[in-house]
Amino acid sequence: DRHNRVAKVLKREGAICLKYLLFLFNFLFWVGGAAVLGVGVWTLVEKSDYLSLLASSTFAVSAYILILAGGLVVVTGFLGCCAVIREQRSCLSTYFFFLLLIFLIELVAGVLAYVYYQRLSDELKEHLNQTMTENYAQPGKETITSAVDRLQQDFKCCGSNNSQDWTLSVYIRSERSGGRVVPDSCCKTITADCGRRDHPSNIYKVEGGCITKLEQFLADHLLVIGAVGIGVACLQRSGILLSATLLSKITSLWPLL
Repeated sequence: DRHNRVAKVLKREGAICLKYLLFLFNFLFWVGGAAVLGVGVWTLVEKSDYLSLLASSTFAVSAYILILAGGLVVVTGFLGCCAVIREQRSCLSTYFFFLLLIFLIELVAGVLAYVYYQRLSDELKEHLNQTMTENYAQPGKETITSAVDRLQQDFKCCGSNNSQDWTLSVYIRSERSGGRVVPDSCCKTITADCGRRDHPSNIYKVEGGCITKLEQFLADHLLVIGAVGIGVACLQRSGILLSATLLSKITSLWPLL
């Protein structure tokens, strides 16, 4: 009868709306995943030189976890679209498994970043000076040497706490230093053997040294990693609940589509 036909039309239109809502969720899901992936790659590319100066690998691990989560988002979003377009119920359990896995991965990355943020200062105070004075310009330590040179030039600083730290350097005390009292990368204008003179007009003498600059720099980026990881994970948690509701309704209405 007419009443049943109207009910079927309404159900069919409702099911189509649910499909569009699920597609919208997948789009937002992809956007969140792209943000997570971008932050992970940006962290490793922009900060890769400084990672060798850290005693632990937590900073890098957090970034790698975000990259993994972002990559999974691409796969999961595609799987979710296929599950709806092709109406393959067998894909739904896999889809939800990936949604939950991504949520947990991003949450772990965010928590790791915040935990490491709390102990970053102590780690730098304990290890940075030792790393700079013992490993700078030593055989097999080219990565650390390059990181220290870039650190001092980028942040316009000299030494871990101050330029006097270099008096304890293995390199400065050796004949290879050529009479330098600080590395040439401490100089405001780098020229050959400019590190032989440590006058303030020649080298950077920043209060707090490089450790203060590096700590603030890394802390700011750890906050970004933590905020993106936990923030996107929480948003996706809401999306997971919405998606579960939509998919359960769509599944029941598929015969009408």
